[in-house]
Amino acid sequence: MRTKLTSTIGWTAAALLLTATMVWLSGTSTSAAEGDIAGVVNGPNGPEAGVWVIAETDDLETHLIKIVVTNDDGRFLVPGLPDAGYRVWVRGYGLADSTPVEAQPGANLTLTAAAAATPQDAAAIYPANYWYSLVEVPPANEFPGTGDGGNGLGERMTSQAAFVDQMKQGCQLCHQMGNQITREITHIRDRFDSTAHAWENRIRFGQRGVRMIDIIGSMGRDRTVGMFASWTDRIAAGEVPAAPPRPAGRERDLVVTMWDWGHDYSFVHDEVTSDKRNPRVNANGPVYGVSMSDDMLVITDPVSHRSTSLQVPVRDPDTPSYFPVDNFEPSPFWGDEPIMNAPANIHNPMMDGQGRVWLTSSVRPSPNPDWCGESSDHPSARYFPVGFSGRQASYFDPATQKFVLVDTCYGTHHLQFAEDADDTLWFSGDTNVVGWLKTRVLDETGDERTSQGWCPTVIDTNGDGVITKPWNEPRRGGGASDPSLDTRLAGFAYGIIPNPADGSVWIARTQPVPGQLLRLELGNDPPETCKTEVYEPPFENDAVPADRWGFAPRGIDVARDGVIWTALSGSGHLASFDRSRCATLNGPTATGQHCPEGWTLYPSPGPQMKNVEGPGSADFHYYAWVDQFDTLGLGANTPIAAGTTSDALLALDADSGEWIVMRVPYPLGFYTRGMDGRVDDPNAGWKGRGVWADFGGQNNWHIEGGKGTKSKMVQFQIRPHPLAN
Repeated sequence: MRTKLTSTIGWTAAALLLTATMVWLSGTSTSAAEGDIAGVVNGPNGPEAGVWVIAETDDLETHLIKIVVTNDDGRFLVPGLPDAGYRVWVRGYGLADSTPVEAQPGANLTLTAAAAATPQDAAAIYPANYWYSLVEVPPANEFPGTGDGGNGLGERMTSQAAFVDQMKQGCQLCHQMGNQITREITHIRDRFDSTAHAWENRIRFGQRGVRMIDIIGSMGRDRTVGMFASWTDRIAAGEVPAAPPRPAGRERDLVVTMWDWGHDYSFVHDEVTSDKRNPRVNANGPVYGVSMSDDMLVITDPVSHRSTSLQVPVRDPDTPSYFPVDNFEPSPFWGDEPIMNAPANIHNPMMDGQGRVWLTSSVRPSPNPDWCGESSDHPSARYFPVGFSGRQASYFDPATQKFVLVDTCYGTHHLQFAEDADDTLWFSGDTNVVGWLKTRVLDETGDERTSQGWCPTVIDTNGDGVITKPWNEPRRGGGASDPSLDTRLAGFAYGIIPNPADGSVWIARTQPVPGQLLRLELGNDPPETCKTEVYEPPFENDAVPADRWGFAPRGIDVARDGVIWTALSGSGHLASFDRSRCATLNGPTATGQHCPEGWTLYPSPGPQMKNVEGPGSADFHYYAWVDQFDTLGLGANTPIAAGTTSDALLALDADSGEWIVMRVPYPLGFYTRGMDGRVDDPNAGWKGRGVWADFGGQNNWHIEGGKGTKSKMVQFQIRPHPLAN
């Protein structure tokens, strides 16, 4: 007997209980319907619970993979498969990958998996963060670093937390550190006489070598190279991490579907499927991603299983590529071929209510035109002139199949729409200001100048309730400030989110440790009436125990009630911040650490890094996202962190503090940055909705399968039980 869910977006506890009871009464047996493949997985000791069954095919226009998890009795059902021939096989912790079986939809299979032969064989499929946890971080008592003439740690490494943060936002920022190709040197070992020599050279390879050298140099090159070389040598000698747990509970209700998109070298940074404010926009439509390596808007149609791409243009043909295209150390994979060439430097997409795809992208070289400067009559330029912007904006209109380029004075990085009459689009990415674009005004007038504005981030340190000039300017290295003045804060604005509850706009400045969240109010007459507040996660704060400190907010989002959620990528938390709990909002003491009572920190699952005192998860949370409208099925306002180094999305039940780890076990290397949610059919139950993410690593040839493996678009769905179809 088979039950079928026919509820709308949410389902009730009673319906779940009825479904579970019907499955139990049927003995948890299941048979495959048309479009499904069902069966059981047997291991050395009988049925295998909590292992993955993988069905993949090359018979469609793009490679398709669908993955499910077995129930308590080792049974599985892979639902909704298009007509094709599939290779079906098993992967699970403690097991060797099974031999693929050829099958068609409608098949009922008995799959057999053997135990892994050795601990090393078993650990080969562990997520990267488990391997990265074996790195032996320099002990806390060696910080601050004193440079090459001292302890060899970089002088900018003021604390162990700063070093760990650089291991993440320097190294894990681009690579899934801990995957096979980063923890080993087998692909280059024969070229060098020692592991340390191999590591010294591997950070120089390819078009990003200069960036890697800078990062390692800031940490203390010889000490850091030695740290990574020791890690590699210990693994080569047989050291393995502790085993992760198998999926349990709601984790077994997961259905993962993925499609190839882009090219062998496409660095697909982010994706978008719908309007964040209304997940019914673009229902059943294409999914869009931005390939930073080659300025391509990559597009996958999940209905026809077809992937295409379009070139994003620039306005000025002299716009330079974001990546160096010559004078770099040849790569072991690509030689001296410049596979990355990106004048448009596209970074992040967002969809509006018309289904248009907005991008942060360069349209010209960085120096700003005169109208952005102090001689301009633009109100924001008169108030705070901006000399350059490293990236501007554009959008793609699917209705016309055309790109529209938009110049901005402020730099851009991430972008989010506010819920207002002007469809205001807010941008992070500048070090001094927060910028906005009134897209309704742009549509009506075509005037990109009058449609935009920006504010510097100035906090009310004199406590008079308004921001006035002159103010204290940012001081490198600290120093005394005039207490009678307000104070301008500066630093790269990474994440951004408008708050639907009160209209404020929040940004995350992730470095230096501990990082900051800033809240901006425009007031009645911006930019003169703009006012900022600043809040730091508890860190070196006597009012909070050290085990509840956190640092490095990156991704930022908001629940419908106005509570802010952020991923603390350095310390490894998902954190909420509730401003309504703060006793102080402005004034001379409101400079960051003044509201620990507003913060709640949830340590992410997975192992700690070795030798780290205080919080220091080996996972890296590139971004965070709140499922405001229950597009996944775990409830409205569920916060989700990107398990960028753990092959997962990490959903949190904030009431219980329990995590649901939605693992992508194949191919290893699911390095995601952002997420999006969409409801294709509100009357189709779990099948009509899902959360989307992508393989966003910079190097596709680091994914399991090696060179030739493509980036992938991934849909996550939660069904009511592991055998639901």
